[in-house]
Amino acid sequence: MARNVLYPLYQLGGPQLRVFRTNFFIQLVRPGTAQPEDTVQFRIPMEMTRVDLRNYLERIYNVPVAAVRTRVQHGSNRKRDHRNVRVKKPDYKVAYVQLAHGQTFTFPDLFPEREQSPVGPAEDGQSKIQEAEMQRQSTDPRRGGVPSWFSL
Repeated sequence: MARNVLYPLYQLGGPQLRVFRTNFFIQLVRPGTAQPEDTVQFRIPMEMTRVDLRNYLERIYNVPVAAVRTRVQHGSNRKRDHRNVRVKKPDYKVAYVQLAHGQTFTFPDLFPEREQSPVGPAEDGQSKIQEAEMQRQSTDPRRGGVPSWFSL
């Protein structure tokens, strides 16, 4: 026997009770200027509000948020197409999220410098191939300067 479960009716403008799948995609951005250690910069859609971003981070990623500041970055209007008509890049919203007290964020180093010998396994194979090719292309000293393609 199935039970009838009653959920509260959705009301336009009412608070969102649960977050299942979001309609928003946010991008973590490396800041151009130095930011405090507890501040993280995101690029978010124009429709997303600071309250939406706070709920997004707290409920989905369990990130404690102290404050959210947003600004609208206007797209560049300087580029021109093949008909000499101005082409405008789209506007986007930038959000600065200040983490809760004691939380810090450092941008991850995605490409750390590898400490290896100058000749690695891939470079060693490449040098062997180059040596073999040079030896194949070198002229035979017994031919006396006659090209290899000129023979009987």
